Amino acid sequence: VTSEISGIEEQKYRNLLYDQEQILKETQEEVLNEKNELEKIKSENLQIDEILCSPLSRAADTAKHIAEITGVPLRVEQRLKEQNFGKYESTPRHGEEFEEAKQNFIYDFDGGETMLQMAARIYGLLDELKEQTDKTYLLVAHNGISRIVQSYFYNMSNEEFAAFGIKNCQIVEYEW
Repeated sequence: VTSEISGIEEQKYRNLLYDQEQILKETQEEVLNEKNELEKIKSENLQIDEILCSPLSRAADTAKHIAEITGVPLRVEQRLKEQNFGKYESTPRHGEEFEEAKQNFIYDFDGGETMLQMAARIYGLLDELKEQTDKTYLLVAHNGISRIVQSYFYNMSNEEFAAFGIKNCQIVEYEW
């Protein structure tokens, strides 16, 4: 039995296939970057008191690995979870409609979370961590979270905010 795939279904399939290939490529790069950053933590003797990580598997698995290698205590922090993209969850991240929707910081993606809501939870976490002046934290999260963290420490235009990102497993240091 053969079935024809409509143009839209075929495009979705291609997008999903592309995303899966991209995820595999990113995962391979992430493993290499993780090894490099672990060496950096060891060689530069970075003093980390606690690792806080997103509950989502890619970040949590990376954080667990870092904690095992370094012996630094690990705590899962729910507020480090990536933004809930509502109707765009499990869809290609670079689709035209989704890219356009992300430009509106007060849009909740029909049942998800606005950029401003995500910023409020991350800023709240950072405010709490700032009070612990004698501790250094390693946050293991997602690129959307890294944008929010960057905006906490530095003024950014909307364009700078949208373009900001870090590489998988890259360490960026901030001081209060």
